Amino acid sequence: MIQNSKTYTVITGASSGIGWEAAKAFAARGSSLILVARRKDRLETLRREIVSLHPALDVVVRDADLSVPHTVIRLYESVRSYPLRTWINNAGFGNYGSVASQDVEKISRMLRLNVEALTVFSSLFVRDFKDTEGTQLINVSSCGGYTIVPGAVTYCAAKFFVSAFTEGLARELKTARAKMQVKVLAPAATKTDFGKIANDAAEYDYDKAFGTYHTSAQMASFLLALYDSDKTAGIVDRETFSFRLCAPQFPYAGSSRHNQKMQ
Repeated sequence: MIQNSKTYTVITGASSGIGWEAAKAFAARGSSLILVARRKDRLETLRREIVSLHPALDVVVRDADLSVPHTVIRLYESVRSYPLRTWINNAGFGNYGSVASQDVEKISRMLRLNVEALTVFSSLFVRDFKDTEGTQLINVSSCGGYTIVPGAVTYCAAKFFVSAFTEGLARELKTARAKMQVKVLAPAATKTDFGKIANDAAEYDYDKAFGTYHTSAQMASFLLALYDSDKTAGIVDRETFSFRLCAPQFPYAGSSRHNQKMQ
């Protein structure tokens, strides 16, 4: 599916990893881009690389720390006037350690980024673009958003929120017959900066830590497969590392007689 270069794909967390590779993948399909992350130098490097290959595209860079609440609103307001087609909430980080010993300041930043920023961006994008033909919202969760992983309880809980919120929003928009599609991507171990940040380590060896993992480019290809599909979820099995496109996984009380009656 080739996009119109006069429409834009927003990707948060684009300065490395899955976001970086997703930006290149969407550019290859002809989509102009709005790239968001804290590291402006990295975003500029990515912008130059993409423009050298696809000079007809517009690549906009926005450096922002999305763990700061007022920054999220300000960032959205700065891009809402663009003809947005796709919004990918990819920014996030993890944490390994017991709940009793976890760094509360780090956890607070993680929750603001992984949960609050994603929810605010999703809400605003849906509000403004849900009835625009061809729009998609894709939130990046984790296989840990469907399975609790030892040593990563708080991170998994945050990703459970992302998975449940996104699946619920997808059902809500389908019920309302909105034009926007909402989807969730759930990677397993992927070779990015995630390992270093989650373990507070200067270096992190994925070959030693995991028997199997995906590259960021592989995950970007899975993201595109999800984008092209009519499925709500794209989930990597954390045991087999196979990728599947599927319907929402959480129970949904859509037609229950016990639901609150809406006016």
